[in-house]
Amino acid sequence: MPKTLASIKKSLDSNLGRRLMLKANGGRRKTIERSGVLAETYPSVFVIELDQEENAFERVSYSYADVLTETVELTFYEDTAGNLVLGQQ
Repeated sequence: MPKTLASIKKSLDSNLGRRLMLKANGGRRKTIERSGVLAETYPSVFVIELDQEENAFERVSYSYADVLTETVELTFYEDTAGNLVLGQQ
């Protein structure tokens, strides 16, 4: 991921609607892994719509600072068939 908040937002803006794998720090040494679609970006946060068959929540939001501090890691899929892109966007 890029190194500034503005470049992180710009990168996410260009990936709206794409499927992704989300890894987030759940606290107390827990790592949460979920998949979904990047739904919306706002000036301070972005929203991910989660796959319903896997998760109790419909949507989650994180700040761009979470990506910058590596509390949240996003890995985008290459296409809708689910082929994973190597590396992170």
